Amino acid sequence: MLKKIAVITIGSIFLAIGINVFLVPHHLLDGGIIGIGLIVKYIWHVKVGLVIILLSVPLYIIAWFYYRPLFYNSLHGLLFSSLMIDVFSVLRGAVTLDPIVSSVIGGVFVGVGIGMMLREETSTGGTDLLAQFIAKMTNWNVGMIIFMMDAIIIAVGSFVIDSTSFFYSFIVVTVVGIVTTVLTKTNGWRHHIV
Repeated sequence: MLKKIAVITIGSIFLAIGINVFLVPHHLLDGGIIGIGLIVKYIWHVKVGLVIILLSVPLYIIAWFYYRPLFYNSLHGLLFSSLMIDVFSVLRGAVTLDPIVSSVIGGVFVGVGIGMMLREETSTGGTDLLAQFIAKMTNWNVGMIIFMMDAIIIAVGSFVIDSTSFFYSFIVVTVVGIVTTVLTKTNGWRHHIV
């Protein structure tokens, strides 16, 4: 239990730094529920973490009825990571890097945060939770499922951000997908949960 708490804490901090320091200053997107939260933030200037929680509610209702272990294992990851994303928003603008460098570093930070949590059978909720459902049913790698969903959300987000940000956002999603896949490839959550 202590290990899981430590992983959620560290993973959430990685995620929050990746989003606030590297993605938001350049109006970059991630995929998944985080990407949707960023799209809503760029349009209406609301808190990303709050949007993530609100949009995750339907998936948590499904998890409650169909797979309670995922509900219990992911709820604290969702709540803590969303809180950290909003708390760490004070770091926006603390570092100024070229957009391509920010997209790679931000992707690594977000991928490490998500991958760490997935390895401990928890997640940030949202589409990560949906990816866990799909991986459980299909035995596909959860990182690859997340990558595919992320690409779809980036495509939708292209209507909100300019073409340059879209290109860099695709780099973010690719890096997040690679890092998450590497971190969940061996001894991943499926070996424990199935």
